[in-house]
Amino acid sequence: MKKVAIQGVQGAFHDIAAREYFSDIKIDLVECITFEELFATIQNGGCDYGMVAVENSVAGILSHNYFLLNEYSFKIVGEHYLRIVQNLIALPGSSLESLKEVRSHPIALRQCHKFLNALREKGIRIVESEDTALAAKSIAENKLYGIAAVAGELAATIYGLDVLERGIESNERNFTRFLVVENNANEIQPKDYTDSSYDKASISFTLSHEPGMLCGVLQVFQSYGLNMTMIQSTPLPGKEWEYKFFVDLVFCDMESLSGALDNVAKLVHSFTITGLYQKGETSMQPSV
Repeated sequence: MKKVAIQGVQGAFHDIAAREYFSDIKIDLVECITFEELFATIQNGGCDYGMVAVENSVAGILSHNYFLLNEYSFKIVGEHYLRIVQNLIALPGSSLESLKEVRSHPIALRQCHKFLNALREKGIRIVESEDTALAAKSIAENKLYGIAAVAGELAATIYGLDVLERGIESNERNFTRFLVVENNANEIQPKDYTDSSYDKASISFTLSHEPGMLCGVLQVFQSYGLNMTMIQSTPLPGKEWEYKFFVDLVFCDMESLSGALDNVAKLVHSFTITGLYQKGETSMQPSV
């Protein structure tokens, strides 16, 4: 049985994503309240893998998690896309008219900004919490009437809450991308990989402050037929206005990837291949 660290508690979307990704094996979830705790748990050997949300199609990039990826230098071994359906849930017998406060993780709140803005105009407080399911759990355990959580339907089922409103996200194409990471210090070499199912790579690097440096890197990707699906920068602590770039690439064969990365490594600094894995697929099938 593998131990998988998640941010949040049972019923959180990290819980659902982990169980879907590892559906072929038995896993033991290690609940972490914060992402800092999650990364520290992996570092200290408290689990085999970590499930880390890095991007939402409505709320945007979780930039702090890229900062943590840079700090801990874990390897990415997979990704999973989860369609997120948010619900307004509260104690049985509650109604919209009885609410005084709504709690949830800030990213979940941003996914539902239109619905929540309408509640705010009615005088209902919107309060940030550490986790969607943890907010639901707290309401259930403490019998907090007048307070609702924004969370998945699984959280409502687990903690015995009623769903007051279903599908309150501002856009139904609401997806979160999760990375599966492990604490592996081994250097990744594309030529050593023979698994033909691998078609996505994650890399990181820094650049000199010279005109055209990033453009040169992008031209290498183009010349080798690589599709750049994401680029994100994060500041380097202690080096003001210097950044590390995180890039995701989809490729057709290892030879093209290896050739491209060999050339990119000559143009950049602190070059690292942070992951080789099979790209995930999106589905409109909602999360549980």
